[in-house]
Amino acid sequence: MDSPTTSRRRLLQFGAAALPLAALGSALPSAAAHAAHAATDSAAAPPRMPAETDRHVRTFMAWPALSSIWSDRLDGVRSDIAKVADTVSRYEPVTVLARPSQAADARYRCGAGAYYGIDILEIPNDDLWIRDFGPTFVVAPGTVAGVDTNFNGWGKAGTSYAQPYGNDALAAEALLAQYGVPRVRAGFVGEGGSLETDGQGTLLATVSSLVNANRNPGMTQDQVERELKAALGVTKVIWVPGLAGQDITDCHIDCLARFVAPGHVILDRPGPRTDPQWVAVYEETKRILESATDAQGRRLAITELTGPDRLKIRRGGDGFLSSYTNYYTVNDAVLVPHFGDADADAAAYSVLAAAYPGRNIVQLNVDGIASGGGGIHCATQSMPAVPPAA
Repeated sequence: MDSPTTSRRRLLQFGAAALPLAALGSALPSAAAHAAHAATDSAAAPPRMPAETDRHVRTFMAWPALSSIWSDRLDGVRSDIAKVADTVSRYEPVTVLARPSQAADARYRCGAGAYYGIDILEIPNDDLWIRDFGPTFVVAPGTVAGVDTNFNGWGKAGTSYAQPYGNDALAAEALLAQYGVPRVRAGFVGEGGSLETDGQGTLLATVSSLVNANRNPGMTQDQVERELKAALGVTKVIWVPGLAGQDITDCHIDCLARFVAPGHVILDRPGPRTDPQWVAVYEETKRILESATDAQGRRLAITELTGPDRLKIRRGGDGFLSSYTNYYTVNDAVLVPHFGDADADAAAYSVLAAAYPGRNIVQLNVDGIASGGGGIHCATQSMPAVPPAA
């Protein structure tokens, strides 16, 4: 656990920049927001979910805790987490959540970090998917807050995908408290991997992962959309159908479509020998994006990022995620997996280098993480820099 001195320093760095509740505007429950606005003489800019390409203060990760989830793959998955943490630390600071009983091992295996350092934060957790159970950050001039999206284990209780998530469900609140960042509890159940924004008011999301009785029973799509807008400060949601019940996430958007920049989307195109049901998801998503406009009224430019041949990758299996689109943008770089299909790996590098000029493209073997159905993006969560006060 960080020392009291370290905790106070972090509070000063992140918490002292926070404005009164009025600055959090519509992200607060309506009654609290009304009271906060009534107590101030000037209207504050509403909070917004920033683009991942905005500058980061740090990246959060989590140390996989349970052999009951990973079985004999746990050691390899931990090696992947340490590798990703070290790579991210070349570009920005990293904090890895770990169970107190496993913190020493995490410190040893992650090391000091390449340049910016790696801190181990003792917060109980169950698994590594901090994108989903950690806070999703929103910003306003001079402040940052964390949206707790009420993680419920992807709604998989009672199914073959079910796994322990009790600690993960509490981790967002504990992390925000440690850093002195205000917590906003969302009016919906979801995960960070189901939310993709351009930072200018547009959100991409799949119906299958959010308008689903396993997360938001009794809520219509319009009701879920209203809660997304309230919590994240977006003004337009572009919905694509996705696919329910065929993976643990019910088809998260961050394996399917990502914003490179406002008005520009990267779309995951299934590689050879991909299951036809996922090809159909791609085709329907492409059709919708081609006719969509964003919150500013712009048509979307679409760049396709083709996945590898499933017969040419190093590892496989039904749950293996062979998606380059689950990449992660850090300060000055893009971290993307490679899978062993040399031609597809090289093509993915070229596509991302063209899409992100000025950023290093760093390819990593994270087959252990991918064997659990996720990728580099799923295993990371960015804390954005606080925008200057107005």
